[in-house]
Amino acid sequence: MKLILLRHGESQWNLENRFTGWKDVELTSTGKKEAKFSAKQILKENLKITSIHSSILKRALETAKIIIDDLSYLSKNELNTNWRLNERHYGALQGLNKSETAEKYGEEQVHIWRRSFDISPPKLEMDDSRHPRFNEKFKFIKPTELPSGESLKDVITRLKPFWDDFKVTRFNKDENHLIVAHSNSLRAIIKILEKLTPLEIMKINIPTGVPLVYELDVNFEIKSKKYLINKDKLEMKQESIIQQGRKK
Repeated sequence: MKLILLRHGESQWNLENRFTGWKDVELTSTGKKEAKFSAKQILKENLKITSIHSSILKRALETAKIIIDDLSYLSKNELNTNWRLNERHYGALQGLNKSETAEKYGEEQVHIWRRSFDISPPKLEMDDSRHPRFNEKFKFIKPTELPSGESLKDVITRLKPFWDDFKVTRFNKDENHLIVAHSNSLRAIIKILEKLTPLEIMKINIPTGVPLVYELDVNFEIKSKKYLINKDKLEMKQESIIQQGRKK
């Protein structure tokens, strides 16, 4: 069984180095190319995708649809969407430039907000226009489940119903499943899969537009793991993520 985790292609706010969270931004031209690269790598590995899942945010949906088009054997009707795969909500940081925030609060604090396990960013006030309760796209979600700021621990709690259902209904021998999501919703899955400690998950940086393939046995134990990109390019992309939270 193969599980392919894919962070969406570069979005406009990735390019602008902003905390994006639940803000619904689109892919850049680079992001679209990254999506096409992902499809090409999946084809190159002869990975026949059995199911494809995405968050409901534009950048993930657009990435998934480009891949569906390029794989040709999948239909957009087969795309499964779930809000629980949405990015972590960055609360009051949403929209702020990461480097400018590091200038104001210090790189260490920004690193904690970005990568820690159980510390959430400052929460949004309920009357803040950025709160998801004011967005029509999220009206179907129970008000009690709408976040005003999340830690990675909160994301895991939010994602668990999806993950439990996915394990029961989707995984069969010799099938391959693709999940297109976001940095922190994928870090949540990786923490569960790899049984990482809170300290270990802080070191995980997931680049945009690079498929991460896990081979799993029937007990969900990992047999192998690899990114579908060469080591030098992977390290370069991961270093770029680290630099996002540094002062200019």
